[in-house]
Amino acid sequence: MDSKLIKKSLLPQKITPNLVNYEKVYRSFLWKDAAKEIEFKNGKLNAAYNAIERNALNWRKNKVALYWIGENLEKQKFTFAELNDFSNQFANLLHTLKIEQSERVFFFLSRVPALYFGFLGTLKRGAIAGTMFAAFGPQAIADRVGNSSAKVLVTEPELFDRVEKAAKTLPELKTILVTGDPKFAKNKKISGKKVFSFDQLLNKESRDYKTRLMDPDDPAFMLYTSGTTGKPKGVVHAHRAIIHEHISAKYVLDLRDDDVYWCTADPGWVTGIAYEILGSWSNGATTVVFNGRFDPETWYKIIADYKVNVWYTAPTAIRMLEAAPDNLVKRYDLSSLRHLASVGEPLNPEPIRWGLKAFGLPFHDNWWQTETGGILIANYPAMDIKPGSMGRPLPGICAAIVDDNGKELGPGKEGNLAIKPGWPSMMKTIWKRPEKYQSYFKGDWYVSGDRAWVDRDGYFWFIGRADDVIKTSGERVGPFEVESALVEHPAVVEAGVIGKPDPMRGEIIKAFVKLRDGVKPSEELKDELAQFVKKHLAAHAYPREIEFIDKLPKTRSGKIMRRILKAKELNLPVGDTSTLEEF
Repeated sequence: MDSKLIKKSLLPQKITPNLVNYEKVYRSFLWKDAAKEIEFKNGKLNAAYNAIERNALNWRKNKVALYWIGENLEKQKFTFAELNDFSNQFANLLHTLKIEQSERVFFFLSRVPALYFGFLGTLKRGAIAGTMFAAFGPQAIADRVGNSSAKVLVTEPELFDRVEKAAKTLPELKTILVTGDPKFAKNKKISGKKVFSFDQLLNKESRDYKTRLMDPDDPAFMLYTSGTTGKPKGVVHAHRAIIHEHISAKYVLDLRDDDVYWCTADPGWVTGIAYEILGSWSNGATTVVFNGRFDPETWYKIIADYKVNVWYTAPTAIRMLEAAPDNLVKRYDLSSLRHLASVGEPLNPEPIRWGLKAFGLPFHDNWWQTETGGILIANYPAMDIKPGSMGRPLPGICAAIVDDNGKELGPGKEGNLAIKPGWPSMMKTIWKRPEKYQSYFKGDWYVSGDRAWVDRDGYFWFIGRADDVIKTSGERVGPFEVESALVEHPAVVEAGVIGKPDPMRGEIIKAFVKLRDGVKPSEELKDELAQFVKKHLAAHAYPREIEFIDKLPKTRSGKIMRRILKAKELNLPVGDTSTLEEF
């Protein structure tokens, strides 16, 4: 037995968990039984109906569904009935705009209420909802909206200038809706596009709408996730994903009717959709949303003021809270907390131990991906924790470690983390890239791209990515996107980008830059390049370190060998260099 094991019997149990006996449930679990907790009609369903509308039609209708806190700590609250009404109005607005089933509607918003009911209204209409981080720059917007051929984009005044720059290259985008002051949208013109006040048009629409029933495999939402090469890829999820998101929120996050629940993720990330909109509301929990910047004291105040019971956040945030003054956490009554969970990147043991010290509760790590649509491996409230482990597979999930040929490996052996396909929230496709979708599968397995191993007790342990995607502060960043942004700067000829281990953020982005002849390297230029990327790509996707070099290691076909850059940076063996152009 692991000497550092955190025994469940030694942890405070304020309430009996939803999943009491993991072994028993895992052995007997069937997805067809889980689907009975979701409402179908003649074999059809709608994810938004199950998240909001059925709660607006039952005893929860006057229960608070959303506590919203603005950047300046302004407050609003919405019942299930009110959110349902607003989502119906948005569905009717899409009907007025002649948006039909499976057409794309994208949201470029901060965490304002319109993002949440707009997303739900899009699903009610049968259209496909797409979300984007408010930190994105014009090129990132253009890549996603352009590839998806979205017809409608919803944004806000503070973000409009970036939309305006991107929209000129988007011929299929027809309508831009701007939230906030109606005067802002007046007289705004972008060639070939109509710009309207979101609020003015919404207020004209009826609060009654007959939600469209969908086939379980009909697409519901899509998210773009970065890869190591090329543009971001659109991962599409179907309406049946609500089954998985509901069950995983129930078993892993332990959500129930009387909970006040805070997921700190942005809905531009799959966590914010699966566990801030769909799975959490389908379980009847009240959700807290904060539309402000990270600040330890503000976060603790929110937990105390709203008496948050379940808190789902990211390792980077936990480490930043840990770095705050020791006495800060003691100023607030955080006794309402009963379950803490973490996702986004591996959670190392120290933050788990700190959680025990600061809150009397450990953070429970879990693992999943944009492509999986829901939690697949987790630490559960009623299970012993092995600090540093991803946990054990969700009931209904068959996980294994396989070699490069898809053959299962035994305990203790490193290999590819793989899942047997067929879980309800598995991605439906990669938008317009069927060959990319097929590349995820080998034999009988979905191969995640993560390297891991499993111990004899069935706990899985993460080792690292098999590719070069950078996970910084819980968000995926493709090196190609950052390299492309850097090369746009007039001083730069070429750039290679890697993820460099960082104790606070998991990884930071480091760029190796070749300058044009005559350009002198300087610290001022490094700052300028970092700001350039932040402005043109995203606030989280800029290089925190930049090194000027004379040449980049490349293959004979011209592909930058990022593994060589990373190996040299970390003083690791370089490995085979036979395919390099020069080394």
